Amino acid sequence: MRRGLVAALAVVLVAVTVAVIVPFYNDSARDAMIDLVGDEARDQLIAWYSGAASRAPDTEDMTPMAHTGTNPFGVNVFLEQEVEESEIRRTLQMIKDAGFGWVKQQVLWSEIEMPTKGTYIDEKNDVDDTWAKYDRIVNLVNEYGLNLIARLDTTPDWARSGTDKIETPPDDFDDYGDFVYDIVSRYKGRVKYYIIWNEPNTTFEWGNRQVSAQEYVRLLKTAYLRAKQADPDVVILAAALAPTIEVSDRAVNDVIFLQQMYDAGAKDYFDVMSANPYGLRSGPYDRRLDSDKDVNFSRPILIREAMVRNGDAAKPIWASEMGWNALPPDFPEEPIFGRVTPEQQARYTVGGLRRIFEEWPWMGVVNLWHFRRVHPVNQNEQMYYFGLVGQDFAPFPVYGRVKQLASSAPVVYRGFHQEDHWAIAFNGAWREEQNSAASLGGYKATSRAGDSVILTFKGSQIRLVAPKGPGVGSFEVTIDGLPPSGLKKNVAGKGIVDLNASVERWQQVVPIAAGLPYGEHRLEMVAVPGNVGGAPTRWYFDAIIVDGRPAGFDTLLWPGAATIAGIIGGMVVAWITLERRVTRVER
Repeated sequence: MRRGLVAALAVVLVAVTVAVIVPFYNDSARDAMIDLVGDEARDQLIAWYSGAASRAPDTEDMTPMAHTGTNPFGVNVFLEQEVEESEIRRTLQMIKDAGFGWVKQQVLWSEIEMPTKGTYIDEKNDVDDTWAKYDRIVNLVNEYGLNLIARLDTTPDWARSGTDKIETPPDDFDDYGDFVYDIVSRYKGRVKYYIIWNEPNTTFEWGNRQVSAQEYVRLLKTAYLRAKQADPDVVILAAALAPTIEVSDRAVNDVIFLQQMYDAGAKDYFDVMSANPYGLRSGPYDRRLDSDKDVNFSRPILIREAMVRNGDAAKPIWASEMGWNALPPDFPEEPIFGRVTPEQQARYTVGGLRRIFEEWPWMGVVNLWHFRRVHPVNQNEQMYYFGLVGQDFAPFPVYGRVKQLASSAPVVYRGFHQEDHWAIAFNGAWREEQNSAASLGGYKATSRAGDSVILTFKGSQIRLVAPKGPGVGSFEVTIDGLPPSGLKKNVAGKGIVDLNASVERWQQVVPIAAGLPYGEHRLEMVAVPGNVGGAPTRWYFDAIIVDGRPAGFDTLLWPGAATIAGIIGGMVVAWITLERRVTRVER
């Protein structure tokens, strides 16, 4: 009996190892595993195995970065396809109600500057001002208090030769630069964020011709310089690269293409990188980091590592597109983007967002793909089933789950965060000020005792970044209503962060608390007179650093361990039961 049990365990361990590893790289093995344990159990196994086996990435998580402190919830829309303004309003209202702060909208150059350079008339459709459609979109997005990210691509007939394909770069890149200057000038003060082209590492987006990182960088440079001429405060996002392992005449591996971009001088011509964290055929906690074997949700980590290798760690990444495809089982085509149930789509999307917030401090806005496809005919396309709502605006489960997450109180997660983070509340007369000595050149300051800073953070330690110097005020600090154990106490027994010093020094990292139980904690800092040098004149808040991870396995990986335990347990019980039956028969 004992030998039978040992044999059973050995068989199970081998089976689990094979079941976890082989399906990563073999389609038929993946399908067989799904048939055996179910697709979600398979994804949990992948999460558990990859979490234990994957290498630690080099992403320089604690680097100060701009454009990472805003409301991170964004969603792609197709408002240019709407005829009725009421439909646009309904879309924007549902997006706002769900807690989103951003919409990402394609702006088609091919629809605006026509029929010749410098003209804006659509004679075919009797439209005498092709800007009007996008003027309406910009005005309505602003009216609903949302931020717009405009993706600028496609080329008018007059600017490309030898092809009818609008997804073709122009013959003369300066023509595109002129358009970028025009649109940035037109919407200055109303639109600040622009993406230059889309997925230039694929031939589909590059005119069905050989892709070229050097050509794309030339286009990016032209657009960047013209955009900054029109508005020095504009923020330029490099195009999201299509995540692919392919290296062929149709596409180039995104990690390779990005390195080629850096080699061509791209570093100086964008403010934010873009990436597309799609889950495709596995869940959000698939932690494999294989640039040339498969594409999974962890792909942006490889993009981040390439940025770090090229000395570009101070720039963040924004997710241009993210999601899982809830393709119906009876859809008449084989799934291109993987397939999950609507309930899995909801769970995976929220899990993916949580992973980004908790583990990737270098990622800012995350734009889900997508809110809604506009036309009934779109239901015949696989892309339709990424949506948050149906063509009739009926919400899918993913809409409700994301709404629940996005509407909850904001949290400061692990990372180096600036004073403009959306989860930090400044109460009183705090002012935004600039000084090149401060982290990223900005900070908050007040001259009034009693003003406070309140935030909820998730981690096990927290530090303040602020100047020390003569007349710099101190803070009375509590965490979860109690003074942190590591701080000195004043006469009232309150924890004190003393920032008064004889010499002025900026960007001082001041410990507040360490060794806390990993989880959410509430920090409150109240401006009080200092202990040295008399009454202070000013109090400063430059940045906050949150750190710490869960002990042992990430708690979100436990379902994978539980799945393995369940499979092993079930197979062992079945083996023991069978052996007992055989023993009875033999007797």
